[in-house]
Amino acid sequence: MSAVPVEPVRLFAPAKLTTSLRVVGVREDGYHLIDAEMVSLDFGDSLLVAPDTGGPSTVTFADPAGNGVSVGPNDLVTRALAMVGRQATVQVEKVIAAGAGLGGGSSDAAAILHWAGITDHHDAVKLGADVAFCLSGGRARVRGIGEQIAPLPFEARTFTLVTPPVLCSTPAVYKAWDELGGPMGENGNDLEPAALVVAPELARWRDGLAEATGLRPRLAGSGSTWFVEGSFPGVGRVVAHTSPSR
Repeated sequence: MSAVPVEPVRLFAPAKLTTSLRVVGVREDGYHLIDAEMVSLDFGDSLLVAPDTGGPSTVTFADPAGNGVSVGPNDLVTRALAMVGRQATVQVEKVIAAGAGLGGGSSDAAAILHWAGITDHHDAVKLGADVAFCLSGGRARVRGIGEQIAPLPFEARTFTLVTPPVLCSTPAVYKAWDELGGPMGENGNDLEPAALVVAPELARWRDGLAEATGLRPRLAGSGSTWFVEGSFPGVGRVVAHTSPSR
């Protein structure tokens, strides 16, 4: 008697917004220690997962236009499947831009871990610093290198985001932060001065959002997204709301 095929499941991988970030130290291995607040947002990627025990995992990333691109063994979704010992065919429909500082890849990986029943933040952080928060989502104080998650009460908040077409490398931003002598950001994000050194063109997008809203934008994590609190719809802007934990 043939096995009954397992129906694909659709997973949601919400964007992550770092609303404040302080760098409080550096470990001997070079990893930076942070003290941050992170929240989940109500938009994100969608993963269609079809369990398959008949062969190796296949992961395809598709943009909103439906153009699919197969990836190699080092992407976070493939690594998450390997960590949990599962084979599957996964199509990731991307909404969160790469290099935006919104945890797109980390949230995709966390969705796989959650699907597989993994809840340990210390396991999650082995895939990446932001994966641990994305595993539980909601609102939390995040410390250490990202593995220390202290849930905070949910707050209904609205943010307006602008993501420039600029890829901001997190390792490059931390390296610049070190070279600058470890500055404290004046606007609640210590990495903001370093990101502007790595990608000076970010300032143009910051200033545009400031002019449109009358507020001082803050950088999301290591960039490249700028955000302000409140709803200011317009071309090139995303109005998002906080969402509770999984």
